[in-house]
Amino acid sequence: MRNSVKDKLARGEVVASMTVRLVSGVEIVRMAKSAGFDSIYVDLEHSAFSIETTSQLCVMALEAGLPAFVRVPANTPEYISRVLDGGALGVIAPGVRTAAEARAVVAAAKYPPLGERGLSAGLPQLGYRSVPATEALPLLNEATMVIVQFESAASLAAMEEIVAVDGVDMVMIGTNDLMADLGIAGEFDHPKVHDAYARTIAACRARGKHVGVGGFSSRADLIEKYVKMGGRYVSTGTDLGFLMAECTKRARQVRDIQL
Repeated sequence: MRNSVKDKLARGEVVASMTVRLVSGVEIVRMAKSAGFDSIYVDLEHSAFSIETTSQLCVMALEAGLPAFVRVPANTPEYISRVLDGGALGVIAPGVRTAAEARAVVAAAKYPPLGERGLSAGLPQLGYRSVPATEALPLLNEATMVIVQFESAASLAAMEEIVAVDGVDMVMIGTNDLMADLGIAGEFDHPKVHDAYARTIAACRARGKHVGVGGFSSRADLIEKYVKMGGRYVSTGTDLGFLMAECTKRARQVRDIQL
């Protein structure tokens, strides 16, 4: 069992991800695969999806060879362990502000000795087979990614301590929430945004961790900038955003026809 996103990041390659928060049918996974995405992440923080819907998307993603991560609405074991038991290959923990919070996420996501996650038999990641714990736990720990989000000044202040937490694989910067917290909402070109990325990339590089770039769906130039600086996981936007953008474009094409 391998996590292809984790493998690509280890090779220094760039990963393109699509966020799913609108389309609940498994077709969206196949569409993401056909479009060329490396990963999806299911957004339980900002959608009405159930755990059951999330699991269906994650199981389809396993079949498509497209690792699915889930952003949970709360960084608690009852969410984290359930989405992972449902087929996710990683968890995205929003709004992490301290090393203690990061350690709690790792504890909920990883099996002993790295964490405290309870073992459930017949997981979709193992093809629903019964695998001895001595084999299953190391495999699952290795394949499961823990991603924490920096979305506040407090996150930045505790950056070094959070990045140093054993079991944290990646820091994803939630740029829009971070800008709002810093009092610069919508100011993508503000020096504070650049500083946040530069410092986070440096801290992660020193610890062998990865950085995710998010919130720049309308600014391809800034995506390129932060990837060139060292960001490697790119959250490109949501299924809702993609659909609205294309719908708006098509409607405008008709309205603009000169009679």
